[in-house]
Amino acid sequence: MYKNIIFDLGGVVIDFDPRDFLLERFYNEAVETTVYDITFGSEEWKLLDAGLLTREEGNARMLEKAKAEGCAFEVQSVLDDWIRILKTRRKTVEVIKRLKKMGFSIYYLSNIPEDALAEVRQRDFWPLFDGGIASCEVKLIKPETAIYQRLIDEYGLVCSESIFIDDYKPNTTAAFDLGITGIHYKGASSLIRALNTCGIPIKEHLLW
Repeated sequence: MYKNIIFDLGGVVIDFDPRDFLLERFYNEAVETTVYDITFGSEEWKLLDAGLLTREEGNARMLEKAKAEGCAFEVQSVLDDWIRILKTRRKTVEVIKRLKKMGFSIYYLSNIPEDALAEVRQRDFWPLFDGGIASCEVKLIKPETAIYQRLIDEYGLVCSESIFIDDYKPNTTAAFDLGITGIHYKGASSLIRALNTCGIPIKEHLLW
């Protein structure tokens, strides 16, 4: 039934948990909330994901806001260091490798800024993808219908033959609305169970 498995990147194939990153950095809830709102939770970050701001422009805007809030040092330290949170999730990569061996085509569909995409493309798992769409390159972001349609059209995918895996439920809901089976990612083990439910047998003990 299924031929294509589509993966989100951040939070699925690579780590992306900015709140944990800020917690480990500041140990102060008020500071963490303010810095999050200025950086990862900001309109500027959405525009970076959509490729509508350069990193230089985005950082400049965020730092202006930080100065007004009296936390320029904290925000600058985050902007200098945040990309290190993008650690590869090896268990997910092992699932992808197994799916490739089973004959599935593997794609990515991700909201991601240009600098993060460039870094992730250097990872050893990148050749496993048969293609994909990054928000920063097409000026669209999930859960907008248009970005899913862009992936479908570019690679000639049939929605009923495709599964989309994302850690943010509204994104899987948007895929479902187009007829794509959505899996809300909560970890590699739950992913394997969900794939088994879809009739794709993967034995966890054979992976790690």
